[in-house]
Amino acid sequence: MTSTQSQGTALITGASSGIGAIYAERLAARGFDLLLVARDEQRLEAAASKLRAEYGVQVEVLKADLTQKDEVLKLEQRLRSDSSINLLLNNAGVAADGLLANADMEQLERLIQLNVITVTRLASAAAASFTKAGRGTIINIASVVALFPERFNATYSASKAYVLSLTQSLNTELNGTGVQVQAVLPGVTRTEIWERSGIDASGIPAQMIMEAGEMVDAALAGLDQGELVTIPSLPETSEWEAFVAARHVMAPNLSRDKAAARYK
Repeated sequence: MTSTQSQGTALITGASSGIGAIYAERLAARGFDLLLVARDEQRLEAAASKLRAEYGVQVEVLKADLTQKDEVLKLEQRLRSDSSINLLLNNAGVAADGLLANADMEQLERLIQLNVITVTRLASAAAASFTKAGRGTIINIASVVALFPERFNATYSASKAYVLSLTQSLNTELNGTGVQVQAVLPGVTRTEIWERSGIDASGIPAQMIMEAGEMVDAALAGLDQGELVTIPSLPETSEWEAFVAARHVMAPNLSRDKAAARYK
């Protein structure tokens, strides 16, 4: 589906609204053709018509519920077989409210399917296809709660910590292949995810809430700068670098033949 002057095709999950819809607009402006994936086909079609008219790119709409394994498998196969796709944005995700002890486990299973299993399957398919081509970009949308899980509920925080860890490990695996990997860790962002998850965000201070457009622009600037991990609201990269350095300080002592003296 790639057009003559295209930068390739970007596959965007959760593309009907919020962060995904803004990425679609920004990537179209950069010359990418688009494969937009979400459950709301009507909104996807409306967005596609506008993007075609404004940017002259090709836009394909694919209705899919990525909490359903059979639909994930179809999209995974498309990633493996369509050589025009050279950017994957793993954006689709849901949140959940409440304590783990009182949780609706069916809801949490859907969350884990979408935030963890779907992300993993699509990242794997993209890694295989992009490595073969010697180029491509995988962007995984995580969250700052991956670094501060006490600030939100257990399952959502854990799912985003998984996305961060997956991205970091995948980056090492793909070193030297020509494939770029990025994890984006937004803070609170003004999207529909809150109301869809039954979460009242009205009590969150205004200075903590970033507009989705600003978040995406910062994330793309981080991608252009070659960042593996982009935290749009973090003023000083030295704070993240110190966090990473602290892990490396511990690394030599994380696996040893004797227990630490304090346990004797």
